[in-house]
Amino acid sequence: MDGYIAPTWRDVGSIDEIPRQGARTVATARGPVAVFRTLDDTVFALDDACPHKGGKLSQGIVHGQAVTCPLHGWVIGLADGRAAAPDEGCVRSVAVKLEGRRILLALPA
Repeated sequence: MDGYIAPTWRDVGSIDEIPRQGARTVATARGPVAVFRTLDDTVFALDDACPHKGGKLSQGIVHGQAVTCPLHGWVIGLADGRAAAPDEGCVRSVAVKLEGRRILLALPA
């Protein structure tokens, strides 16, 4: 494809460094990314800013496959970054995968 630049998979640590139903942040060229671990060890990554007022999602409460923003209680889906109704908005998600116990993020080269 013309203009397509494949992302670089960057190792950002072990899943064991994030508590279940917790998060940590990773500094990237485009700003902080929150990496979340669910109770069943699924890993998601979103830009670390709620679409409402920019609250740090990494400091929110992880439940199921969502996080509740610590500022105003918006619930954001971890899979797609979308706010749950009645709220509206979306935060950018980052492709993430596990290789063994290592977490890799797809970041621009």
